[in-house]
Amino acid sequence: VQLVESGGGLVQAGASLRLSCVVSGRASYSYTMGWFRQAPGKEREFVAAISWSGGYRFSADSVQDRFSASRDDAMNTIYLQMNNLKPEDTAVYYCAAQSRVPIPGIREDEYDYWGLGTQVTVSS
Repeated sequence: VQLVESGGGLVQAGASLRLSCVVSGRASYSYTMGWFRQAPGKEREFVAAISWSGGYRFSADSVQDRFSASRDDAMNTIYLQMNNLKPEDTAVYYCAAQSRVPIPGIREDEYDYWGLGTQVTVSS
């Protein structure tokens, strides 16, 4: 299974971005998916997740009203919609996949496959 993120870039505060994660090697509906991020000098942290069915999704408290995960399994693609971006959202964003579980995990060790990440930089 391979995961490839895209959609990152340099934006100004208040802007929106939508990150994509394409799953290959196996159908994306086989997996519950998560998004994580790692800022310079900080540990990687959970951002958002969506269950394999799409029926259960949630985001970290720090981004709850601004970021949300979605999926289009016909396209084998998972998305992270990010609105009202702030400078503190600057980080490398990773998507990750875990075996079909009804409730997504929030810990890194719960995920089996990882992409290489896409950089998001938010200027003030």
